[in-house]
Amino acid sequence: MMGRLKVRVIPGAGRFEIAGWQGDALRIRVAEPARAGRANAGLIRGLARTLGLPESAVAIRRGHAARIKLVEVTGLDDAELLRRLGGPEHG
Repeated sequence: MMGRLKVRVIPGAGRFEIAGWQGDALRIRVAEPARAGRANAGLIRGLARTLGLPESAVAIRRGHAARIKLVEVTGLDDAELLRRLGGPEHG
């Protein structure tokens, strides 16, 4: 079982925060800067904590160097992923 999520990352924000939905993408602020993969690591760490999953269950599949990323989460389907994150139809 694997859920997919479109994420818009805002690096250097001071702390990890789910900032809400922008269309079909979840806006997430991360404390780490957009250098040397640090923002990506912060995104994975923060999402895993928020979802109650190990970091190994969260992976960036597309957009490693872009602000818009496709994230895959192992162990949750799309519906459960959106429910846990307060998706547009659940919010």
